[in-house]
Amino acid sequence: MEFFPPGKILNIMKYQKPVMGVSGFLVLASLILLVYPGPRFGTDFAGGTELQLQFRGRVTTPELRSALSSFGYAGSDVIGVQRHPNQYILRISAASAVAPSRARQIERSLRSAMQAQGISVQGYDLSQGGDKVTLRLGGAAEPAAIEAALESGGANVRAVSAFGGADEHRYEAQLIGIGDRILAQLAERFGDKAPEVALRNEWVGPRAGEQLRLAAIQAVGWALVFIMLYVAFRFDVRFAPGAIVSLAHDVIITLGVYVVFQREMALTTVAACLTILGYSINDTIVVYDRIRENLGRERGKTFSELVDISTSQVLSRSIITSGTTIVSIMPFLYFGTPAVKDIALAFTVGMGVGTYSSIYIAAPVTEWIDRKFFSKILPAAKTVPNTGARAKPVTA
Repeated sequence: MEFFPPGKILNIMKYQKPVMGVSGFLVLASLILLVYPGPRFGTDFAGGTELQLQFRGRVTTPELRSALSSFGYAGSDVIGVQRHPNQYILRISAASAVAPSRARQIERSLRSAMQAQGISVQGYDLSQGGDKVTLRLGGAAEPAAIEAALESGGANVRAVSAFGGADEHRYEAQLIGIGDRILAQLAERFGDKAPEVALRNEWVGPRAGEQLRLAAIQAVGWALVFIMLYVAFRFDVRFAPGAIVSLAHDVIITLGVYVVFQREMALTTVAACLTILGYSINDTIVVYDRIRENLGRERGKTFSELVDISTSQVLSRSIITSGTTIVSIMPFLYFGTPAVKDIALAFTVGMGVGTYSSIYIAAPVTEWIDRKFFSKILPAAKTVPNTGARAKPVTA
């Protein structure tokens, strides 16, 4: 299948300046959007608690938002799960059920109570989610005494149990976390319609979220570095910058679209961006490979003319490949769950922009680099007719 007649050469390079100007504007606008208003981070990156609940009766999204606000969780996200009536995902910015000041008070109360019994506290750890305290004591203690000490400091203790060897004196106290507290509050608010248990209860602390953001940036950065090295060794040094510029162009615009539509950025977004990099570089490699083939076939052509010839030869293939892929993604974009829709949006935008950038970003940048830095490295050589005698060096 061909969209253009075989042998037809399109004047791609004629429109490179206005098209690259539009691309530059989109990249700049996306960078500004990533600073202000900024991305909408999910609990993976921002930290917080995510609950998936199945209500036993009809509850609307506004009712849930109002209830969470009255519980002290204003600004929480409430997302309905399609094809599952009365099932919702609650995303709350709070990651811990215990405030920092309360956490210090709980620790002081425990140490004071244990010291009064002549037992030292050798290890104390409160989980970031505020739902568990792990202890290592200098001697045996009654679980009831530990529970009383924690509750006197303000903790809501569910149970205390010993673990490990008998001489290790390790204890674990299960506290009532945010998820448990919200379930109890919803039961009080909605009665028989409230869920009995959470289908999913996950939390990420702010420190872990910051580490995940840094790891995500590093993953994309290292992917760009190794792709640049691959292109430099696979083709030529002049080809590598164009590939990197086009890949960065694709990722930045995709993230800008995320901000415009207020889609949530999470670890799945990073996976989608890495997939886009792989798809885009594959399309760029096809263009580069045809340019390299035509460098040997089309003698006497300028590099700009070679770009026009090569991109015209592969344009139908690129449109068919990307179009088929995008069409297969569209059902997920329409029928998928919120998380699947976010990934499908990234794939749709990234693959469309990636196909375009292989033609109008990677190839023109490579042509500009060849014209600016490589065309003058080897000037035309002066030759002397071969007369059989030893040739003398020719001077300019």
